[in-house]
Amino acid sequence: MIWPLLFTLQAVCASMSHAMQHYPAAWGHYDVCKSQIYTEEGLAWDYMACQPEATDMTKYLRVALDPPNITCGDPPETYCALENPYMCNNECDATTKELAHPPELMFDFEGRNPTTFWQSSSWKKYPKPLQVNLTLSWNKTIELTDDIVLTFESGRPEQMVLEKSLDYGRTWTPYQFYATDCLDAFTMEPKTANDLTQRTLLDIICTEDYSRGYVWKNDKTVRFEIKDRFALFAGPRLHNMASLYGQLDTTKNLRDFFTITDLRIKLLKPATGATMVDENNLSRYFYAISDIKVQGRCKCNLHANSCVFDKGKLGCECEHNTTGPDCSRCKRHYHGRAWSVGSYLPIPKGTANICKYISISYFLSVNVNIARVCDNAMLRCQNGGSCHHHQRCHCSPGFTGVLCERARCQGPGECDDQLSGRGKRKNMSLSCC
Repeated sequence: MIWPLLFTLQAVCASMSHAMQHYPAAWGHYDVCKSQIYTEEGLAWDYMACQPEATDMTKYLRVALDPPNITCGDPPETYCALENPYMCNNECDATTKELAHPPELMFDFEGRNPTTFWQSSSWKKYPKPLQVNLTLSWNKTIELTDDIVLTFESGRPEQMVLEKSLDYGRTWTPYQFYATDCLDAFTMEPKTANDLTQRTLLDIICTEDYSRGYVWKNDKTVRFEIKDRFALFAGPRLHNMASLYGQLDTTKNLRDFFTITDLRIKLLKPATGATMVDENNLSRYFYAISDIKVQGRCKCNLHANSCVFDKGKLGCECEHNTTGPDCSRCKRHYHGRAWSVGSYLPIPKGTANICKYISISYFLSVNVNIARVCDNAMLRCQNGGSCHHHQRCHCSPGFTGVLCERARCQGPGECDDQLSGRGKRKNMSLSCC
């Protein structure tokens, strides 16, 4: 489900002194991409690492269910309470708005009375497993900044897996397993996030904390604990974010752990509330979710402080002469050095690692066999030349040079005419921007 909304995360172009009034030094000033400073040569830009402000990412996702017809209401059903099989007053009818429970109700405004929620069909095909995959997709790389929280209107699942993808759903890896009995369900020893250390932070664990018995009446949430993992480096109250940012800066596996393009919730077994399933009252068993919270930010590789949702797509508003949805490459003509992700270090403002403007003199000063001298996508070859194996330009007739930037002399007296004409003008156009 797509909600075509346009949002701009905080866009700040202010001085460092202004930023310091609002953000503790431990957090860094990563919401600011640049500030103006005075130098011996006058007013100039000081570039720094930057990233969008964290926000509620559920407003910008697409949700898919597998099987697609698992939502209740077609045909209409009546459901009974898990703790009382004779209390059957929960009706689901897809043709009636007040009685329908479509997937988008997992992401609507909370606080309504009565509560709105998505609901699955009942376990009417028992003993065949009642299993549902809920896939949340952003079509964009996202960095998680807070716990993922699922709030169930039904009993919490007795078996569930949370999975993540970093390649838009092509491959999946588990984030966490959930069960009333981890050994029985997944042959894993039960653990909690509090059992993790800095060395084991990336371990995939199975927890029993969110799956037990009738406690759903008091606590209906299931969590994936992001902040507890942050706290292993930043301290219990996240007061030392500089330490966490330092670790994220130097450990790619750690950065990737908190980065996603998609989430998948695999509901494997509904709450039964007893050791045996009551086959005479299968309408007691189903899944219902009233809310999903995913707090995060667009991943912009520390090259943007704002992100836009336009025409159903998220995209970073790139700075530092970078481009692409994640600011993951240099703009055309800005390949004076290889693209690099920005750096959180040194604290507090990091390093921008801006892409530098390319000039003919740069290429003439290095070995002509340097890797990636040209690239058809970026069109570095001039005057109609074409790129060959990212290493050399095949020039059109009449031109030569590393980038076909010089007119070729084809006869006596032609060199002076060509160098003062088209070939010379081409050189000027490359160095003026």
